[in-house]
Amino acid sequence: MKNRVTEILGTRYPLIQAPLNWLTDAKMVAAVANAGGLGTFGPNAGRDSLDQNSMEVMENQIKTAQHLTKQPIAMTLGLNPQGEEQSYAHKVLDRSLALGITIFMVGGEPDAEIYHQIKDAGATLIARSYNPTPAEAQRQVELGADLIVATGYDEGGVIPVHGVGTFTTVPRIVDAVSVPVLAAGGINDVRGVRAALALGAEGVFVGSRFMVTQESRTAPAAKQKLLASSADDLLLVAPNQRSLANPRMAELADRFAAGDHTTFQATRKLGGVRPAMLHGDLEAGEVSVNTGVDLIRDEPRVADLIAELMQDFQ
Repeated sequence: MKNRVTEILGTRYPLIQAPLNWLTDAKMVAAVANAGGLGTFGPNAGRDSLDQNSMEVMENQIKTAQHLTKQPIAMTLGLNPQGEEQSYAHKVLDRSLALGITIFMVGGEPDAEIYHQIKDAGATLIARSYNPTPAEAQRQVELGADLIVATGYDEGGVIPVHGVGTFTTVPRIVDAVSVPVLAAGGINDVRGVRAALALGAEGVFVGSRFMVTQESRTAPAAKQKLLASSADDLLLVAPNQRSLANPRMAELADRFAAGDHTTFQATRKLGGVRPAMLHGDLEAGEVSVNTGVDLIRDEPRVADLIAELMQDFQ
């Protein structure tokens, strides 16, 4: 069954796999694409450390994925706050276009120059605000966005600071724009997909659930922690960050609760999700997941997970 999302993306299903930063690679992206979704490279896809050359790794990852699938795949561009230079995003965009990437997931406040370059290249632009509002979604569409991701507070990763949940965010954005909207935040099973569609979304943007799949490069220890956890184990460690509990995250949660507004920077100094979720040192960094972690209870193949999520589109 086709809809506007599948027609725009050229995919079988209206499902986008979220970038997941360090936790994506060519194997994951290609598996999602071959199963009918849109596989998306995260900013550090395939890298194991900051010592590796990001552009070289990115190029190798794209070429590997293109060898593994002939289906559409996407690259993520993470934008700096407005007023700051976007030289790295331009570099990633230029190299990705040269390698044949034609779909870009752009995170952050809309940047006219980046948006226009994507559209001038004939590529597809998926816009995702970190703190979505109807006004910003309208601005993204004015600048050429083909699809809008409406992300609620329920998500994993870097969360919206305004605390507005997925069930509120999605219909607000749907009512504000004419282009298709994808729902994001806490979607881990087909019930979440059905709820998103009932709210007016035409597809879903799923991250946390893909971290516990057979093709995911998430460390086995981190997968086991996710499988054993519930929403009761989540700590708010910064205005825009939550994590499953460990001693370091408990310390940051206490600091944040006491009024320390530098705790997000502290999670970056610890390496973000890389130490715990990529390398398996569960005491060394954050373990990020959406608030629906209770629904993550097995480690399926990517193809089986997508078939379950998209069963109403068969």
